[in-house]
Amino acid sequence: MKRTTIDSKLSVAGQPSLGEIEALGAEGVHLLINNRPDGEEPSQPGASAERAAAEAAGLRYLDLPVTGPTLTREAVERFHAAVEAAPGPVVAHCRSGTRSLTLWVIGEVLAGRLGRDEVAAYGARHGYDLSGAERWLDANAG
Repeated sequence: MKRTTIDSKLSVAGQPSLGEIEALGAEGVHLLINNRPDGEEPSQPGASAERAAAEAAGLRYLDLPVTGPTLTREAVERFHAAVEAAPGPVVAHCRSGTRSLTLWVIGEVLAGRLGRDEVAAYGARHGYDLSGAERWLDANAG
């Protein structure tokens, strides 16, 4: 799994294998957030298998599937609340990490901790195209 550290608490990642989920527990991760809908690709383990692997590794697990068209303010708020409430490191994943970072960045803009005009540079700094976050903000944060 490709994993990118965003800050001391949050990393975003592509799809982890069940073995990689198990390893997250050994490295002290507290929460795994899955932002993929089940069945997006035939090879993904799915939420129930991920939950079982996460819980077996001592991780909390949040299944919060979103797609670009289905991303809501409620999903952004749930994502942020889960990250902020976690007592330690959080890994959020989707297919590539982009949706997970999009949820985080939108929440940061809505909370006033990041400017709308900083979104593209923030994404580029971490190796992600956040144009979808910009479009969502333009359509929903007015």
